[in-house]
Amino acid sequence: MSSEKNDVPAWEQRFRAARVSLPEWADDAPERSLYVSNAAGSYEVYAWDRAAGTHRQVTDRPSGTTDAALSPDGAWIWWFDDTDGDEFGSWRRQPFTGGPDEVAVPGLAPSYEAGLALGRDGTVVVGRSTDEDGTTLHLLRPGAGEPVEIYRHAEYGGVGDLSHDSALLAIDHTEHGDAMHSAIRVLRTSDGADVAELDEVTGRPEPRGLTCLGFAPVAGDSRLLVAHQRRGRWEPLIWDPLTGAETELLLRTEDGHPLPGDVSAQWRPDGLALLVEHEFEARSELFSYQLATGELTRLPTPRGTVAGAGARPDGTVEFLWSSAAEPSVVRSTAGSVVLRAAGSAPPRSVPVEDVWVEGPGGRVHALVQRPAGPGPYPTVFEVHGGPTHNDSDSFAAGPAAWLDHGFAVVRVNYRGSTGYGQAWTDALRERVGLIELEDIGAVRAWAVASGLADPERLVLSGGSWGGYLTLLGLGTQPEHWSLGLAAVPVADYFTAYADEMEALKSLDRTLFGGTPEEVPERYRASSPLSYVEQVRVPVYISAGLNDPRCPIQQIENYVARLSQLGIPHEVYRYDAGHGSLVVEERIKQLRLELDFARRHLKP
Repeated sequence: MSSEKNDVPAWEQRFRAARVSLPEWADDAPERSLYVSNAAGSYEVYAWDRAAGTHRQVTDRPSGTTDAALSPDGAWIWWFDDTDGDEFGSWRRQPFTGGPDEVAVPGLAPSYEAGLALGRDGTVVVGRSTDEDGTTLHLLRPGAGEPVEIYRHAEYGGVGDLSHDSALLAIDHTEHGDAMHSAIRVLRTSDGADVAELDEVTGRPEPRGLTCLGFAPVAGDSRLLVAHQRRGRWEPLIWDPLTGAETELLLRTEDGHPLPGDVSAQWRPDGLALLVEHEFEARSELFSYQLATGELTRLPTPRGTVAGAGARPDGTVEFLWSSAAEPSVVRSTAGSVVLRAAGSAPPRSVPVEDVWVEGPGGRVHALVQRPAGPGPYPTVFEVHGGPTHNDSDSFAAGPAAWLDHGFAVVRVNYRGSTGYGQAWTDALRERVGLIELEDIGAVRAWAVASGLADPERLVLSGGSWGGYLTLLGLGTQPEHWSLGLAAVPVADYFTAYADEMEALKSLDRTLFGGTPEEVPERYRASSPLSYVEQVRVPVYISAGLNDPRCPIQQIENYVARLSQLGIPHEVYRYDAGHGSLVVEERIKQLRLELDFARRHLKP
């Protein structure tokens, strides 16, 4: 849609329109909530007193703030303070009603974040990740001056959850060396001793992942809700680490069929039922599940994507919903809109079409949006990051902007994407990047053959892992693309591994089967720099100067080689990390991409 308002293009209106995240409320003070909004021009944390009907901006930093939590009693707001988006920092807190910030946990040096748990009795567990120490978890008891270390390991891990009485701590860890499949350990907080372990990786030919979903929210209840992959997809189970009892939850629809796709869950406040989130083929929906009877009841949600949900003490469920055509809004199963940002809603966009294409590894799902008028169209293949993520039927300002400018938009859930089973997600090991591009190439062939895409005006674009696939695709599929737009990409994998944060080193070792020193041929085969001589089209790259995930030096190495080869390119460097939380900066970056495409594509 290209409606104008006050001479501001519709695509800019979508970026500037205020939006809100799903509110998080204090467990024991549900009238006190937190949410994130861009209302002030960057994404910051806001406090919402539901009883009083008041909203207050909590943080105000040049690079924005998104990581925050409420203490269970609603008295304190915790937020993570880094430097210019570099993700390296410390937790701070301020009173819910306002007041000065303070260091939340004295005695802890800055680090990358590895989780946070706030207990009802005031116990705090902070997870830290550094290149030097790996993962360390630190326990601060009420009244103690400094925290004590209760866990340390070189491999990546993180805080799972504290039990209702703060006696037990669940940890997601990858001590076995497989960063794609976590195990779960439960510790006793009084002395740090091991209580129980769930590990479905060690000694198994087919590793299965586990993820902590939370302890039961009831006094005296030690049950832990866990997500598992025992049947090749994510499903919930209940595990009592004190007794060892396990109950797998076989969730079935009214006709007796199991729910397809991935299933997650969270406790309802009484501990007698679960709120179930079901994700399948780029869309999601909600159910309620009664533990005593096994009754599964669908909750009323529109067709599209639920980007988070929570069960309120009054029995209602609040959820953040959107579709590709409809902007996001916080709704309630009571039928009302719970929270909507002030000001005008952003303009609508174009619905998605589902396309299935036969690829070398199975059927590939793509989401397609067409602009007005007849095709074939100039077409943007917008490649998602992750890689363990997916594109969904949800509202996004970036793709909508390309549609406003007459481009078709194609988004591909390549092998490595979530929501299509574990085998699909795990398929990209060792031939990293190349497998994903096979799937993208198959969808590209369909787009041209079907008359959707003009083969002379095909743009490969993406951010983070999508930016990496863009650069790799321009070198390995040079005849397929007319232009490349890569945001915060991996460009030189050897240098990227050396400079990136430890958590991503761990993931790379899992994906490639070792370090660059151990399997250099695999890193070389998957590095965009290895194929830069084959690039035949103009390249645009944007990069954050403080990015710990796709660091700047490896991008500079790639850019230097483009210059030596005389390949047309432009680079935009900005003072932030792995992307920007500032609205005007996001608009500027997309404007630069649109201008680059306009100048370098055939008219």
